[in-house]
Formats: sequence, structure tokens, C-alpha cells
Amino acid sequence: MIYNFCTLFDSNYLTKGLALYRSLEKHCENFHLYIFAFDKITLEVLRKLNLSGTTVISLKEFEDDELIGVKPTRTNAEYCWTATSSTILYVLEKYKVESCTYVDADIFFYSSPKPIFDELRDKSILLTEHGYSTEYKRKLKFSGKYCVQFITFKNDKYGLTALRWWRERCLEWCYAYYENGKFGDQLYLEDWTTRFQGVHVLQHPGGGVALWNISRYNFEPAMNKIIGIDKAGGKKFEVIFYHFHYLRFYKNNIIELGRIYFGDIIINVFYKPYIKLLMELKQKISTIDSSFDPNGATKKPLNWKSPVIYVLRKIKGTYNIFDLNKFIKS
Repeated sequence: MIYNFCTLFDSNYLTKGLALYRSLEKHCENFHLYIFAFDKITLEVLRKLNLSGTTVISLKEFEDDELIGVKPTRTNAEYCWTATSSTILYVLEKYKVESCTYVDADIFFYSSPKPIFDELRDKSILLTEHGYSTEYKRKLKFSGKYCVQFITFKNDKYGLTALRWWRERCLEWCYAYYENGKFGDQLYLEDWTTRFQGVHVLQHPGGGVALWNISRYNFEPAMNKIIGIDKAGGKKFEVIFYHFHYLRFYKNNIIELGRIYFGDIIINVFYKPYIKLLMELKQKISTIDSSFDPNGATKKPLNWKSPVIYVLRKIKGTYNIFDLNKFIKS
């Protein structure tokens, strides 16, 4: 069986997108990744890399009149959210595959995704939950129970019905603020278990570890795997993928991991190896095109050295801003 995935990213996420590919290459024996290149630089670099097991799709090939019509009304991030459902539909309709799974570009696999698909069985749609830890539950209203990070649709009646409905809603409204029960593309998923038939919600806790739920678990490396342990019940599980949401690169070699307490184990097991890989990929990309930063480094936020914010976040253990060179060498 071939697992068909699709993702989308521009040149600011190029290293993360390539890291995603590397992790699939290592942990998923039979896969095909459809990559939607959201700018010209990304398209040119990917075509020069000529990665096996991928199909690179340009905006010119992909965009239809409806997407082009709403594009001027959306920010870059909002347009990516708007287009997500359309990328999945494009793959299902054009390439006639049995199913397609959208994955965010900042996801990284640590083991085979087979257990996720084994759960899906005869169902047509797979959703993953945020699984918020206590300190993140306040986000439930605005970000929703489900996360678009990893979402599967089969090319059948139930899968296509839900997918086309989702695309229509995103074309109508998809913005980075909360309004009347909507936020981006994500809150549209809230009632799918009752709105549509054939929906399965992933039960495996290893599919979707991220900063918004990581404090629920302890972790330990074991034989080229990462084992998670639920603090509440002691249940052990194998980490399938980690979502590196919020990881930010700033100019002058500064990185920020996220505004939550991680601890040394999480930093050493997840973040240091991942960031080292991103830097290796950046160096490789620079031999093809050195005119841009494929890590998407931006100017540091104005308040990043504010004494008040520094003290408050140090007290909470959430001051995860580091010198990049020292971080990857430590």
C-alpha cells in the first residue's frame, strides 16, 4: 500500500518541508508526497533537488478561479489555510489516488504512520485532536478540538462530500481571527463526527505530540524510537510524529522554541536534533540558491529583551530564546 501525503509551503518553510520529507523517507517505506510550492523560489529549488517519491506542483498548475478570486482578501498565512482543503481535493481528483493525507510542513515523523492508518480501517475521514494540556485548554474556543496538522480523506462518497464542503466554507471565510464560531480553516471541523459519515478520530497519542499537549507526557529515547508515557495513567506509546509549531528563527542567529516549559529532555530529544537537521538542510539549499533564508528568519520582536517579559518568562520557565550557534553545539 502506498501512503499518499500532500503538504504546502513557501520559501520561509523550505527547510521544514524538506525535513518532513526526510522523516517520511526514513520511517514510511511506501509513500508519495505531493508538494504544493507556494512561491517561485520553492518551486525552483525543489525541482533542482528532484526528490524521489514526490510530485512538485506549482501555483500555476493548482490555483483555480475560486482560489485566485479570494487570494487578494487573505494574508499569506490565511491563504495557505484557505488552500489546504483544495490541495487535498486536487490530489484526489487529478491523480485518482485512493486517499490523501494533508500534513503540515513543520511535522516530523519519528516512526511509521502505519498505526494511524490501521485505525482508519473502513472509515473515510481521519481527524487528529489537539489534546490540550491544562495550560493550553483556554485555546479550545479559538483553535478548536481538532487540528488540521494531519487529516486524511479517502477518495469515496463520504470523503469527497466532507472535503468539498470544507473547501466551500474556506473559500467563503478563512481568516486569522475568531468570528461567530469560526477561526481559520480549523473550527469548521468541530462537528464533523455528527455532520458527516465515516469520520474517525485518532486514538493513538503518538500521532500529534506538540507544545500544546507535551506537558501531559514524559519521554524517553529507546532503540531509535521515542517512547511517550502518559503522566495521568502511565500508558506508554511510541511517538509517531511531533508538530514543531511556533518554532521561530530570528536574524542574528536567534531561535525561539515556544512559550511553554519544555525541560531538558524534550529539548534534547526533539528540538536539538531537529534544528541541527534544519541547519544542515539550509546549508544544502544555499548551494542551490543563497539569495534567501530557507528557515524564514525574521527580525526579532521588539519586546524580546524587555526586562519585565524576561523576568516573568524566566520565572515560569518559558523563556525559550537561545543563541542558535550555542544551542546546536551544546
